[in-house]
Amino acid sequence: MAGFELLESRRLTGPNLFWNHPGAVIDLAVPAELDAAALGRLWATEARQRLRAVGWGQHQTHARTFTGGISLVLSAPVDALYAACELNEMALAAAQDRFRTGADRSAPAESEPAVSEIEQLRSTIAAEVNPPLLALKQAAEERGVAFLSDDEVASVGLGTGSVSWPVDALPDPSEVPWDDVHDVPVLVVTGTNGKTTTVRLLASIMRAAGLVAGSTSTDGITVGGDLVDAGDWSGPGGARAVVRDRRVEIALLEAARGGLLRRGLGVVDANAAAVTNVAADHMGEFGVSDLDELADVKLVVTRAAEHGVVVLNADDEHLTAAVKRRAESGAGPLRITWCTLHPTRPEIQAHLARGGVVCTIDDSELVILEGRDRTQVTGLSDIPVCLGGAARHNVYNALTAAGLARAVGVSAEDIARGLAAIGGSADDNRGRGNFFRFGTTTALVDFAHNPHGLAALGHTVEQLPHARLLVAIGQAGDRDDHSIRALARAALEMGPDRILIKELDAYRRGRQPGEVPGLLEDELQRSGAAADLWAHAGSDTEAARMALAWAQEGDMLVLTVQSELAAVLALMADLDEAGWRAGAPLP
Repeated sequence: MAGFELLESRRLTGPNLFWNHPGAVIDLAVPAELDAAALGRLWATEARQRLRAVGWGQHQTHARTFTGGISLVLSAPVDALYAACELNEMALAAAQDRFRTGADRSAPAESEPAVSEIEQLRSTIAAEVNPPLLALKQAAEERGVAFLSDDEVASVGLGTGSVSWPVDALPDPSEVPWDDVHDVPVLVVTGTNGKTTTVRLLASIMRAAGLVAGSTSTDGITVGGDLVDAGDWSGPGGARAVVRDRRVEIALLEAARGGLLRRGLGVVDANAAAVTNVAADHMGEFGVSDLDELADVKLVVTRAAEHGVVVLNADDEHLTAAVKRRAESGAGPLRITWCTLHPTRPEIQAHLARGGVVCTIDDSELVILEGRDRTQVTGLSDIPVCLGGAARHNVYNALTAAGLARAVGVSAEDIARGLAAIGGSADDNRGRGNFFRFGTTTALVDFAHNPHGLAALGHTVEQLPHARLLVAIGQAGDRDDHSIRALARAALEMGPDRILIKELDAYRRGRQPGEVPGLLEDELQRSGAAADLWAHAGSDTEAARMALAWAQEGDMLVLTVQSELAAVLALMADLDEAGWRAGAPLP
C-alpha cells in the first residue's frame, strides 16, 4: 500500500525486546500523516484470526509504535518460525487493505481469512514443524537443563555438559544420556561501548580461577585463550557456538545491539548479565530512535538473568532511567549489582542499606561493598588497562567484570590476578587501548567508533602528558547524518592540533565514496575549525602512516581503527622492532 514501507520481516529466536518467547516481527515505516496505531489494531485482529485458524490460538500479538513506524510482533512455536513470518505478512496485507478502505479500526474483521490462505499456511507449517525437536525441548525443560536450537543444530545442556544433534536427526528423549547433561555458568555483557574489553577482562579472571572460558566478541570466538574463529561473533550464533563447545566450563558472551534486535538473545538463561553504558550509536535502526529506546534494548539481557544477577552502571542516567521504567511497568524485581565512581550518592547508599552489592573505587582501590561488608579487591595501579585511573572508561569495565565474576563466586584474589594480567598491548586487548611508544611519541590504537567512545579516549588523553595531539576519525555509512556529525564534534572537543578524516571503503554501507568524510569535514567547518586543521586519508592504514609522518617527539597520536586493524597493528609492531623514532623516514 502506498505510504507504508516494509523495512524487514524476520524471526525472533530468543528473548527479545518484546518478550521471552520466539516469534516473528515486521518493522514497518509509516508516514507521520498516517495512523500507525490504528494500523496496528487492524493487524492484531487479522493476526489473531489466523493464529486461531492454524491452531495457534494461545499465542500472543503485540504492536509497538516508534518514531516513523511500527513493529508488529506475534509469538509462535520455535519449530515453525518461517511459517510465523508468512502468517505475519498475510495479516499485515489484510490490515493494510482494511486501512485503505477506511474500515472501522476498532471493530473485528467482518470476514474470516480466505480458506486458500489458511490452507497455504497449514501446508507451510506442516513442512516445517519438527515434533522430535519439541519433545527434546520439553524433556530438557523437565530436567532443568538448557535447550537451544537453530536451523541446523539442537542441543541440551551447556559447555562440558552439552550434547548436540542435527535438527533432522534428533533422538528420542529416552535415548539421551541425561546423567551426563548439565549446564555451565553463563555471563552476558552488552552496552554501547566497553563490551569486548569487559569480556576479555572476564576471560582473564576465569583463567586465574582455573576455569576454561569460552567467549564471544566482535573480534571472534575464543576457548581457553585460543582463537576458534575470527570475525564478529557477538550475535546469537556466536553464543550458541560457545555454549555447545564441550571444553567450555564457563561462557562469557558479548551481546551486541544488532543481534538483540534482529534475533534476540542466543541463550535463554544466564547466571548474570551486565550493561556497561548506553550512548548514541546505530540510531534509527530496527525502530530505535532515541537513547531511552536504546536503553530498553540493552536491558533485554536482564530477561535471561531474571533469576540471577544484573550488573549495571549506576552513573549512566539513561540506564538508571530504563531500570526505573522497567520497575514501574510491573516487571519482576532484579538482583542488581551497581557499578559506580560515586558511592556516596543517596540511591547507592539506600541500595547498600537494603543489603545490595556495589562495585566501586575507594581511595584508589577497587572494592566490592555488600551491605556493611567491604571486600578490597585490588588497587587501580595494579589494573594495567585503567592507567592508574586515567582510562576512566576502563575503570568502569573493570568494575563490571568484577561484579560479574563475584556473581558466580569467583574470589577477590582471582579477580585481582585476572585484572592484573590484561595490559594495553595488542596481544592482551587487541584493538582496544593499544599503546605504542616510539621514544617520547605515543600512538594509541583503539576501536572507538562513536562519539561516546571518542569522548572516553579524550578523557584518557587529557590525563597523559603530550605535546601536540592528532586524532584520526572515520565513520560507517549506516549511521545517520547527525551521528556522523557528532563524531566530528567529539574529535574537536579533544583540542587536537591535527585531525585526519578517513574514508572507510569497507564500511560505506550504501553511502557514496567521499560522502561520510564530506559530512565530517562539513561539521568541522560549521564548528569553526581552521581549514588547515584537517586532512583526508583513504584508509585506516594511510591515516596511520600520515600521522606517523606528522609526528614529532612528545606528540600523542590517537588512531581510531575500524577496518584495517591487522595492517595498522603490524605497522606499529614493525616500527617498534626497528626502533623507529618520530622524524625518521617510514619504511
